[in-house]
Amino acid sequence: MSLLLFLVVGLVAGWLAGVLVKGGGFGLVGDLVVGVIGAFLGGLLFSSAGVSLGGGLVGSIVVATIGAIVLLLIVRLLKRA
Repeated sequence: MSLLLFLVVGLVAGWLAGVLVKGGGFGLVGDLVVGVIGAFLGGLLFSSAGVSLGGGLVGSIVVATIGAIVLLLIVRLLKRA
């Protein structure tokens, strides 16, 4: 996956996670960071569970979004503590 496509997937995933978790997001750069880290986290979670959604763009966005949601929930738990 090219770097530009990876960043676009991260941005979309971060934005979607912010919308789904109802957090208002962290702005453009924050959503990008959350999405990219979430993509790595989602990839780790899905591969360790033995689940694959395919290698397409939609599968990548879904995995990255799920990872970003998990990351946002963890960040919120840490902010409360």
